Amino acid sequence: MGDYVLYSPEWRQASGRLRRRGEVRPGPSRPRALGVIHYGAPEFRPLMGHRLSKITTRTGDGGETGLGDGSRIHKDSPRVAVLGEVDELNSGIGVLLAESLPDRIREALEEIQHDLFDLGGDISIPGRASMSDAQVKRLEALLDELNSTLPPLKEFILPGGTRAAGLAHLARTVCRRAERSLVALARSEKIGDVSRIYLNRLSDLLFVLARALNRDGGRGDVLWQQGRNR
Repeated sequence: MGDYVLYSPEWRQASGRLRRRGEVRPGPSRPRALGVIHYGAPEFRPLMGHRLSKITTRTGDGGETGLGDGSRIHKDSPRVAVLGEVDELNSGIGVLLAESLPDRIREALEEIQHDLFDLGGDISIPGRASMSDAQVKRLEALLDELNSTLPPLKEFILPGGTRAAGLAHLARTVCRRAERSLVALARSEKIGDVSRIYLNRLSDLLFVLARALNRDGGRGDVLWQQGRNR
């Protein structure tokens, strides 16, 4: 037995039956599939990785966008705001990855990019919570590892130094914004705790990472000089 592709109730009623994957014959255009039902398994697995063959669909021209469960919401909704800010954060990390980085840090950032896609997937499907404590603990372990090699902070530091450190600071500020938006969304809708905790730990890690990148680049922390321009 194979998998069944699950479409919206309206389209299923129109088609008369669930279509078997790979057996859909040419005909009227189909809507996006909502997910897959595995034969013999009780759970419904939403489709997260649609293979896009057409980028411009014009379905968002009216100011709405589709979520992972097939529902439509306004593009200025709090949920879409969180999705956009997590995407911006991931893009910022992508720019940081274009720099010359130590292998350990590069590997960690690449893992974080995958985590952020997991997190975005949870936000795109109301009620979904797939992020795990293990993902948070991995961030905490790296944070402790990097922080143990740095001198204790006795002053506030400014975002800057090497280009890589500056980019890490920029990603940190976007991460904080994404966390604030997620907290705001959670006031009105149920959101998994792990997603919020992950963003909180990630912003801490990016702060420590910026310090480590300055050290690796031969620069120290850029210290705030209180009252310097008075």
